Amino acid sequence: MIEPDAPYHAHIYFDDAGRAAAIDLREGFGRDPAILFVGDMTDGAAGPHPIAQYEVHFLGAAVPAVIATIEATGLRALVHPLTDDDLADHTTLAHWIGEPVELDVTVLDPPGVNQGIPRFGVSDF
Repeated sequence: MIEPDAPYHAHIYFDDAGRAAAIDLREGFGRDPAILFVGDMTDGAAGPHPIAQYEVHFLGAAVPAVIATIEATGLRALVHPLTDDDLADHTTLAHWIGEPVELDVTVLDPPGVNQGIPRFGVSDF
């Protein structure tokens, strides 16, 4: 069960063919009061994400609506909670929409360790 006040991220992946859809989705999220933060579009690798993406922050109560909104676009995305275990957040606790992207998990904090990077409400990158 998803805790309604638990922090979540979605990473929206895009390529040249999906850029317009990604921009439209990003603009829509920017107008949605359930979305707490919409990050900048990143054209290259950033953190564990090897391809272009941007992140969206929201609470657990919004997870079903966020997933449905992303699915309607046909874009790929990773939706995950933000816990004290970055590796699990991006792997075993993650929900993929579309074809998963192979992440560089070597850059993630080990379980139980947060290296002080803000994880919610501001961009990780």
